[in-house]
Amino acid sequence: MHAEERLHQVHAPSSRLLDPVDRISEVLFGLIMVLTSTGTLSVLTAGRADVKTMIIGALGCNLAWGVIDAGIHIMGVLNERGRNFLMVRAARRADEAHARSLIEKNLPEPIEAVISHPELEAMRRKLRELPEPKPAGLTLNDALSAASICLWVFLSTLPVVMPFLFINDIHFALRISNVIAIAMLFLCGYAFARCIGRSPWAIGLLMVAVGCVLVGIAIALGG
Repeated sequence: MHAEERLHQVHAPSSRLLDPVDRISEVLFGLIMVLTSTGTLSVLTAGRADVKTMIIGALGCNLAWGVIDAGIHIMGVLNERGRNFLMVRAARRADEAHARSLIEKNLPEPIEAVISHPELEAMRRKLRELPEPKPAGLTLNDALSAASICLWVFLSTLPVVMPFLFINDIHFALRISNVIAIAMLFLCGYAFARCIGRSPWAIGLLMVAVGCVLVGIAIALGG
């Protein structure tokens, strides 16, 4: 891979709205949030009014946190682009040795370990030839990514609350809801393991355990 291609790989924005790990993270976050609502429902004393309140609360809570999470995503995008902008500007204005050092520090670890001095110098020269970089800004793709995050968090609520909408027996509905939530937690772990090259079954089961612990802590603390 040529130095110019590596530089483009590091700093070019992704065309994806959300990568697989982002989607998994948003579903996992939404699941934990909705389980803190269903976990506090008493099957012995709850009536249909309590169930309705729980459903509205779960949907509203996940929608609110979806909006918050989308905002945090936008801040993260601006932070990353701002850091890249400052690095490129500094590298363009610094002396040769300092510029190469700045470029090397901002490369991903696998590339940093194998890149040669001539390639770093080629990157430095390429940066000097590029137009003056613009300060960090947002694009339509960023807005769509933020909307996707909000949607993923909100939609992850629906499978868990659906049993309460169609099953009159609250005890049975809660059991079905829990089974669905556990299955979704496992699938999140299974998919995450495939993204990081680990055992899908082991990480899937670990995700179920961790998710249940987090839900228990949230409920115990009044979350």
